[in-house]
Amino acid sequence: MSGWFSRPVFFVTDVDRASAFYVEKLGFVQDQRYEEAGQALVANVARDGCALLLNCQQPERTGTGRVFVSLDRPTFDALAAEFARRGAPVEQGWWGYDLMIVRDPDGNELFFPQPGEGAD
Repeated sequence: MSGWFSRPVFFVTDVDRASAFYVEKLGFVQDQRYEEAGQALVANVARDGCALLLNCQQPERTGTGRVFVSLDRPTFDALAAEFARRGAPVEQGWWGYDLMIVRDPDGNELFFPQPGEGAD
């Protein structure tokens, strides 16, 4: 692999519960999982080049993650419609411009800025 590849780490209380949320509500695919003694400790979920590591090994950091995902207008509109169909918990927000915000069950945040408002 050439170049950089990075993945944010979202700290969660239960990797299986978090992974199910990302797969069922947000359309991610779980493509890696690490467990010990039958308990999932880390999982990787990915969608369209956006990969996230879900980790339950540092409970003091649970729910403190945020990822900022910029999309073009057609992709943003299609994703908003998909999230509505899937019943994803979407909120409208503001961070210098309008945002679509999704919080996972532990409070980690995905920020999707409205395209065309200087955020892309």
